[in-house]
Amino acid sequence: MSQREPVFRPWWEVRWRQLRNPPPPVFRAVVANLLIAVIGGVGLLVYTLSQPVGANLGPAIAIFVVGVVVAGSVLTYLWVELPTGAAGVRRRSPWAAMLGMFAALPIAYLVVIVVLQVLAPALR
Repeated sequence: MSQREPVFRPWWEVRWRQLRNPPPPVFRAVVANLLIAVIGGVGLLVYTLSQPVGANLGPAIAIFVVGVVVAGSVLTYLWVELPTGAAGVRRRSPWAAMLGMFAALPIAYLVVIVVLQVLAPALR
């Protein structure tokens, strides 16, 4: 029996396939953090609109980012069970919380940008 050579795929095709088929733990971490960030972003938007133009929003943004990171990490820890290799056995791990933290940081900052640079000026 002869072995076939693997089919060459360009980088964009590989990335497109990865985008269409994300690993379940990564997908769950992103969804959990996006849900927390959108809920917190609505609160940040309401607070921003209630403040006068030019007010210092630094503490509110810091509280938002820390809240998203902490809540996203905890929610990911609770929701994402990592496989152990044994059939049907799943367990939670601090790595799931770390995955949630790494997913939460860019999501939180993207939501801050959308709220402060797009939505707040459009609603004023």
